[in-house]
Amino acid sequence: MHMLNKTQLIGHLGRDPELRRTADGAPVANLSLATTERWTDKQGQAQERTEWHRVVLFARTAEIAERYLSSGSLVYVEGRLQTRRWNDDNGQERQRTEVVAERLKLLDRRPAEAERPAAATGRTGSKGPSARRAPEPAVADVDDDMPF
Repeated sequence: MHMLNKTQLIGHLGRDPELRRTADGAPVANLSLATTERWTDKQGQAQERTEWHRVVLFARTAEIAERYLSSGSLVYVEGRLQTRRWNDDNGQERQRTEVVAERLKLLDRRPAEAERPAAATGRTGSKGPSARRAPEPAVADVDDDMPF
């Protein structure tokens, strides 16, 4: 029997992507993704529940996420669940389940923040030395660059 470990999520980023590099220089980005379920209960009251998902991106996908995504961005993520285990500084065993992304799609086309006044966004130009972001690639371009 074949097994399947596949996760598909559409949600909004809770904060900007966090890009770091491995010891050998490979890029890794962490995302915090919110998915919200809405329904009406038996009393006719609107209800809502938000789940937060940790997403990990590698290589070119990580760089694309850092460059084009920011808090509030709407994205589609497809990947697999993976649980990491480690011992913290106090010797306590820890574990974290996260989505290891194999595919990323940008679903909203918001104007680049650098083109808006800084006061309107409440952010400074922390994405790099350039005053403007590069044009956003077409979604197909992002998928074509994936190493998977």
